[in-house]
Amino acid sequence: MNKLFVFFTAGCIGALANSLVVWFFGDIGITKMAGVAISPALTSQWLYPRIVWGGIWALLFILPLFKSRLLLKGSLLSLLPSIVQLLILFPNAGNDMGGIALGLLTPVFVLFFNWIWGIVAAIAIRMAR
Repeated sequence: MNKLFVFFTAGCIGALANSLVVWFFGDIGITKMAGVAISPALTSQWLYPRIVWGGIWALLFILPLFKSRLLLKGSLLSLLPSIVQLLILFPNAGNDMGGIALGLLTPVFVLFFNWIWGIVAAIAIRMAR
């Protein structure tokens, strides 16, 4: 149970880092310059579910692969929420497969933002050990 708590907490920390980077990129116009319409407002309504889901996704760190290579594990696990976002969430929200309706580089940003989640979560897990 202690491991699951550490993983969940680390995932929440990773999701907070991810969310702040997504907001920052939108706020200073990086996504807009790349032709991507991702520019969320930093509100509790936007932030809270992202942090909770980040914790839930991090429970996958329990999988017994790459035990000694947490950064690699975080990078690989970050692909899972990216796939869900690109292939399920975006199309269900009317943004086409891969979120292409938001801009052609949307998949690149999604992969990058979720990679930040995976790396920060992995670092938080390493620090907790």
